[in-house]
This record gives sequence, structure tokens and C-alpha cells, in this order.
Amino acid sequence: MNKYEVVRKIEKFAPPETQEKWDCSGWVIEAFSPRTTGEGLGVRGQNVNKILFALTVTDKIVEQAREKGCDMIISHHPLFYVPLDWKDINIYSAHTNLDKAECGTTDRLIKELGFTKTESSEFVRIVRLNEPITVEELRQKLLKISPKLRYINNNDAKEIKSIGFCAGSGSEFISQTDTDAFVTGDLKFHTALDCRQVVFDIGHFESEIFAPKILKEITGVGENGVIADEKSPFI
Repeated sequence: MNKYEVVRKIEKFAPPETQEKWDCSGWVIEAFSPRTTGEGLGVRGQNVNKILFALTVTDKIVEQAREKGCDMIISHHPLFYVPLDWKDINIYSAHTNLDKAECGTTDRLIKELGFTKTESSEFVRIVRLNEPITVEELRQKLLKISPKLRYINNNDAKEIKSIGFCAGSGSEFISQTDTDAFVTGDLKFHTALDCRQVVFDIGHFESEIFAPKILKEITGVGENGVIADEKSPFI
């Protein structure tokens, strides 16, 4: 497989120019092939044999890639620091641009829960229900993805007619979203105290767990792609 052709498919789906200014999406490592030029400099190899799709690149994920014979990793989360001993493996990331993309991270979460998106902005998606559901019914749906979720209900709401979704860390959007409930990860204590909606914190990892599958589907690599074995760091 030509690694640049694979990346072009991702960038067509989730254009890198749509990422947030602070983001580091894109090529993290363009690994050199063992072949060298007359000057002794490595040459970037265009072809890869197998790709590991992951949420977050760690030492364990790199080790897993090597064990599975993967010479490229495509991840959702980018890296701000790259260990020198990773230089032999290609790494590419699609982060906030994948979050914003149509049918991207948050959209997939909504679909997996059996809902249909009715409105969207850059990061937040909104589901407006034809028939209301109870807070407990929504909790039961979310438990299938996040068995250890936590939630707040400061106003003791009973029914939900609209739900805001933001995969990852979406706490900053809660107060800006006019919905009965909000689903995200990484909810902080003081934010929780002030929330007027019912807010479900399903965990950062759990809210984005479908990202590797999305990336594999986009690239269409089939058997040449492997989904990494990952779990939340929280026990």
C-alpha cells in the first residue's frame, strides 16, 4: 500500500485545514526505509505492508504494531512528543478534523447509540427526539458503551427531549448548548456544579472508542489493517 494514498483518503474525509489551531494532526513520523542514498541518508519509503489503527499512540501500541507486523500506525490522538526509538514506524494522526467531519467521531457515537443527528455545529451534534425518553432510559443506553459512566442531574429532570453530544472533552460546550441533556467526557467538578442540563460523563476513551474503526473504514485497507487492542487507563 502507498502510505500517501492511504492518508489522502483520510484527508479527503477530514481535511487537515479544519483542525483546531492548537492541534497537531497530520504526519507525526514519516519513517525512512532501510535503503540509503550515496550520501548515506535514509530514503522515505512510500509503501507500507500493514497498518495498526489506534485511539492513542503509546509505547504499548508501538510494541503491539511491531508484534503484528505493522509498519504504520494511524491514530486519532496526535503526539506532542515522539520518542527517538519510534523513528522506524510511520505514524499519522487525525484528531479535531475527524471530530468535525461529517460521519466523524461524534456522529458515530450517536449512530452506535441508535439515535439520529438532527443538528450540528463544528464540534457539537444535537439529537431532538420525536418522543421523550426518561433520564434512566438514556443512562441505560450509554451504559452499553460506558459501564462506569457518571452523571449529574442538578434539577432532578425526569424526561429528555433533546441531547447534545461531543466526543472527547466537550465540557466547554455544555453551557452553549440548549438541550435537556449533554453527553461528553472529562467533566470537571465545578462545571458539574453549575450544569442546568442532565450531563453524562461517559469518559474520554469511551466517547472516542469508535475512532480507529472510522479511520480503518475510510482507508478501505481491509485485511491489511488491524484495530489496536486498547482500554481506558481508569480501572
